[in-house]
Amino acid sequence: MRLRPIDLAREHGLSTQAVRNYEEAGILPSAGRSPSGYRLYAPRHAAALRTFLALVPAHGHATAGAIMRAVNGDEVEEALRLIDGSHAQLADDRRTLEEVEEALRGLTPGGARPPEPGEGVTFIGPLAHRLGIRPATLRTWERAGLVVPRRDPRTGYRVYTPADVRDVLLAHQLRRGGYGLERIARVLERVRAAGGAGPLGAALREWRERLTARGLAMLAGAAALDGYRKTP
Repeated sequence: MRLRPIDLAREHGLSTQAVRNYEEAGILPSAGRSPSGYRLYAPRHAAALRTFLALVPAHGHATAGAIMRAVNGDEVEEALRLIDGSHAQLADDRRTLEEVEEALRGLTPGGARPPEPGEGVTFIGPLAHRLGIRPATLRTWERAGLVVPRRDPRTGYRVYTPADVRDVLLAHQLRRGGYGLERIARVLERVRAAGGAGPLGAALREWRERLTARGLAMLAGAAALDGYRKTP
């Protein structure tokens, strides 16, 4: 059965140029050509396009494309490595969300109890490593007013108290949820003033819903990919 670019495009509301672009990017297998030079697609190409579009909500456009290129190139191990990476990121996002929720449960009206000297403090390097970000990112957040760690009077190093770490975790989670720095700064200010999670409740619920949707999309994407690999 021969299919034209328009046949693949119509099913998904795409342009024929998008279909050609996906083929050139290796997301679709290479198509044959008619004697006049027109692309000729087959059911496997249609299955590849459906699979790619099922993978995008789960893994993002770039990773979904890389997965399809790996599968089309018979590089199954590479495809599985990419999928594992997405699952690991989702699991990390869930852990971060749980840490934020736990931190907020410990927040009492009027702010957290000031720590004793040296109690539960950390420094910029270990904190950045814990979150998987660069120290420069924490410095950017400091300039934006998200968190302002005190300085050790002897060394000048930034010292993050448990309350600072809580705010960094909140900022990190909201950044992953698509919030801009100015919006995060306003949210954190309200959280600190209110002494509770009220201002963040809707945002955290929305982010949890996104994580759930991503997890379900991974299931759907895996099923589509398995079916595509079995398509002759």
